[in-house]
Amino acid sequence: MARDTQENLPFAIRAFSPEQLKEALRKMHLIRLFEEGAEESYMRGLIHGTMHLSIGQEASAVASCMELTDADKITSTHRGHGHCIAKGADVGRMFAEFFGKETGYCHGRGGSMHIADVKTGNLGANGIVGGGLPIAVGAGLTAKRLGRDDVTLCFFGDGANNEGAFHEALNMASIWKLPVIFVCENNKYGMSTAAAYATAVPNISDRAAAYAMPGVTVDGNDFSAVAEALHIAIARARAGEGPSLVENLTYRWRGHSKSDRNRYRTKDEIEDWMSRDPIQRFRAELVAHGIIDEAGADAIETAAKDAVAAGIEFAKAGPAPAITDVTKFVHAEEAA
Repeated sequence: MARDTQENLPFAIRAFSPEQLKEALRKMHLIRLFEEGAEESYMRGLIHGTMHLSIGQEASAVASCMELTDADKITSTHRGHGHCIAKGADVGRMFAEFFGKETGYCHGRGGSMHIADVKTGNLGANGIVGGGLPIAVGAGLTAKRLGRDDVTLCFFGDGANNEGAFHEALNMASIWKLPVIFVCENNKYGMSTAAAYATAVPNISDRAAAYAMPGVTVDGNDFSAVAEALHIAIARARAGEGPSLVENLTYRWRGHSKSDRNRYRTKDEIEDWMSRDPIQRFRAELVAHGIIDEAGADAIETAAKDAVAAGIEFAKAGPAPAITDVTKFVHAEEAA
């Protein structure tokens, strides 16, 4: 049956072209493989410090960014690799940043938790829990004051919803009707504390009512569900109707960080969530609706593997910052 005559199609199949959907699948694979490559590089001693992986959360990042342009902004979190790639970041430059190379997005100064690319609207990941919330409000205020129709997506985790910055940001965005979409990636744990132990309301989206904005909770591993929720929120923001809060229920397969011994979660819980792999769900959906066949889906995954391998080699070959330039690019420099 032709695509345009089928009833009850998932939102993504109706809303996006086959090319857009295939690109979304590519980005999801790219995120997963990038993080696996980063994890391996860390274990081999090529990356120092720590990192926070979002393996298992790929649908939330990619589906949320589907309708964004380079003019639209995002703010991210300490678990932000997926957001960066979803917004169009080059994995070679990301690996170079991880490796502390001059060819990285922040010249090797930011590392895993502070990748930014203002040219494509990525205002940066942030090592401070909730740190991106007030930045997103500032970006939204700028767009409104300048009469632009760009929007800002503010990613944050469930742990950040109890930070003061969360409440201040949602309140100010609502008062001023700013074009900001607050996207909570609720992966059930703030470090090792279950969200249910730390948050009084059943759903984080319930808190939207206190700030007179729409709030919705969706399955964050369902690409179409996330894309539809963001479609509604983005349209509302572009129309000047103000902010929204979207809660994507998802799960990180790895520990909080590389130092996490992961003793607070059961093996059964982890395996249950892994069975809901967002990449395989989306792939199956595309195959079921004739967007791509199995061979084509395999080819997309293979191309993503090749891109990650090339990115690692690019990072390895890049120059390290000179000792004499240690403070360069750290502070704003005076104009000549």
